[in-house]
Amino acid sequence: MRLLRLLLLAPLAAALSACDLVVLKPAGDVAQQQGDLLMVSTLLMLLIIVPVMALIVFFAWKYRASNKEAEYQPDWDHSTHLEVVIWAAPLLIIICLGALTWAGTHLLDPYRPIDRIKPGQAVAENVEPLQVNVVALDWKWLFIYPQYGVATVNELAAPVDRPIRFHITSSSVMNSFYIPALAGQIYAMPGMETKLHAVINRPGDYEGFSANYSGDGFSHMRFVFHGVDQAGFDGWIAGVRLGGQALDRERYLELEKPSEKVPALYFANVEGGLWDAILNMCVEPGKMCMGEMMQIDRKGGLTMASVRNTMPLVYDKYAGRGKNAAVFGSDDSYVMTICTPLQAEAAAAERIRRAELDSVSAPVSLAPLMGQGLSLQGQPMAALSRSQQSTGAVSTDVRSAPNA
Repeated sequence: MRLLRLLLLAPLAAALSACDLVVLKPAGDVAQQQGDLLMVSTLLMLLIIVPVMALIVFFAWKYRASNKEAEYQPDWDHSTHLEVVIWAAPLLIIICLGALTWAGTHLLDPYRPIDRIKPGQAVAENVEPLQVNVVALDWKWLFIYPQYGVATVNELAAPVDRPIRFHITSSSVMNSFYIPALAGQIYAMPGMETKLHAVINRPGDYEGFSANYSGDGFSHMRFVFHGVDQAGFDGWIAGVRLGGQALDRERYLELEKPSEKVPALYFANVEGGLWDAILNMCVEPGKMCMGEMMQIDRKGGLTMASVRNTMPLVYDKYAGRGKNAAVFGSDDSYVMTICTPLQAEAAAAERIRRAELDSVSAPVSLAPLMGQGLSLQGQPMAALSRSQQSTGAVSTDVRSAPNA
C-alpha cells in the first residue's frame, strides 16, 4: 500500500516540480509587494472558502441516509444568529479586500516613482533613476538608454538596488512588457507612452517577454534581463559601446521591419531625437509627427490646403497593414510635415532610394520567417501595399507631395 501511495503521488510531484514560482518569489521589491498582495488576498478569501467546503463535507457525512441518529429535521424559522454569521463574515472579508486593493492600487501604481529600494531602505535623495526607453517591435524589443547614449535589442541590464524608470511604446500593434521577477506587466501602444517604475534587488539573469499576442513572432518575443552590481553594469555599458553600431533613423527603419528570433544587437550611439520620433510615429523623413499634427488641429487645421499634403507609402510593415486606398489620391499615403520645397524634394528622393534598395535586396521567401527585413516572394517592398490591386506597385514619384 505504501508503494501504491508513492506511485499515486508521483504525477503530482512531477507537476509541482515544473512550477515556476518567480511571481511569488521575485527578485524585485515591486514584484514582491505584488506577490504579497496576491497571497494576502488569497488567504483572506480562503477564510470563507475553506470552512464552507469543510462544512459541505461534514453535513453530507453527518446527515447521510444511513445515519439514523442524526435525522435531519430543519427548522425554517428566522435565526438572527445564523444570519449574522452568514452575512457578517463575508462582509468583513470584502471590507479587508477592498482596503488592500485600494492601498495596493495607489502604492503600486506603475506611474508612481518608487520610494523604497527594499523593506526598511528608502530611496536616497541623490540617486538618479536609470531611464530605459522601451519600444515593442515586430517581434523583438528595443531598449534605449538615453543617459548613456546606447541601445540594445533583446537584452536589458540594470544595476541592483537602483530605481528604474521605463518609458514604453510600440511601433505598430499593442503589446505588453513583462519581467515577472521585476514588476507587473504594462501595455505598450503605438503613439502612446506608458511608464513603469521598479527596482531589482538580487543579481541574476531573468526572463522578459511579451504578455500580449501580437502576431506570428509573438512566441519568440523574449529577452534577457541582467541584474548586476554597479561595476558589472558599467562594464556592460562599456561592452555595448565597444561592439556596437550607430542607431540612426535609417537603421531604426530597417530594425522596425518584422523579424523573428533576432539575437541580441548593440548600438554604441543613438541619434538625438529618435525616441521622440518613434513616440510621435514620424521616424520616416518628411512624415508629420503626431504632436505637430495635433498642434495644427488645435489651431484650426490646414483646411483644404492639407488635401495635397501627403506622401506615398513605400513601406507599411510588409504584410496585412496599410492596404486601404488613401482618401485623397490613388495610392496609400501619409500626412507630410510642413516643410520647404527643398526639404520635400529631399524626402521624396530618400523614399525613391529606399524603394529601389528594397526591390533589389528583398528576400525571395517568407518560409521560414526569420531575420530582418522580409517581404513577400518576388515582390519589392514598395509594391506590397498595392499587391491586391491591379494598379501595380506604389508610385514613388512626388506628384502627391505638398506645394510648399
